[in-house]
Amino acid sequence: MNLTDIAIRAAKPKDKPSKIYDSHGLFLLVNPDGSKLWRWRYPFDGREKLMAFGEYPIVTLAHARELHFAGRRALTASIDPMAERKAKQSEAKARQREM
Repeated sequence: MNLTDIAIRAAKPKDKPSKIYDSHGLFLLVNPDGSKLWRWRYPFDGREKLMAFGEYPIVTLAHARELHFAGRRALTASIDPMAERKAKQSEAKARQREM
């Protein structure tokens, strides 16, 4: 099932967190407080991992799909997308400290 922006806006919070799936493990987590968070569940090295992409509407459906696609591309190259993200973040922090 592919999500639409209309379906995302119409999603109402429930007593427990609920998930609305897009495709290939990408889903929107709707929390009881009303927050809507993009998540991606993926397998790597025999383990299941979870990657966060941000909060809707700050991260739109189109942007979440772009981030998801980039992560899937890293997986096909046998790179853990979370490890890649952490490496880039620490690299950016190191450059910032040098300034």
